[in-house]
Amino acid sequence: MLNIVFYEPEIPFNTGAIARTCGLTKTRLHLIKPLGFSVDDKHLKRAGLDYWHLVDINYYDSYDELVAKYPENNFYLASTKAKKRYSDVKFKDEDFIVFGPETRGLPEDLIFSNYDRAIRIPMLKDYGRSLNLSNSANIILFEALRQLDFLDLE
Repeated sequence: MLNIVFYEPEIPFNTGAIARTCGLTKTRLHLIKPLGFSVDDKHLKRAGLDYWHLVDINYYDSYDELVAKYPENNFYLASTKAKKRYSDVKFKDEDFIVFGPETRGLPEDLIFSNYDRAIRIPMLKDYGRSLNLSNSANIILFEALRQLDFLDLE
């Protein structure tokens, strides 16, 4: 099972949308606090529709808490500041793919202290904007699933 991590997400719709994807792909979802919304938010619930019962969702007070719980796993950090493309990674079952908040991305110190695991989605350079968070998570997740022959999915 793969793992998607949203570090301090701000927009409920993005978290609801990736929760729906996680539920339908048997992917664990990990949310690192603080969250920019309540988990009871109607937009969050609406985006996930009736898939919430399928989602294995976990909450953490910090990134360090998450890493300490899974010390043997690979953590890939999605960032526009990375050099390595996500398609250049050989994903393994149980890997984690970490995404930062919508307005600022992951902290630079986290990215650069783990730069060998930082990955990016190719897009226009120097535009100052990036793809939507839930879309980005879907792109990288489905590449990892493709590499793993979609695990147990039909």
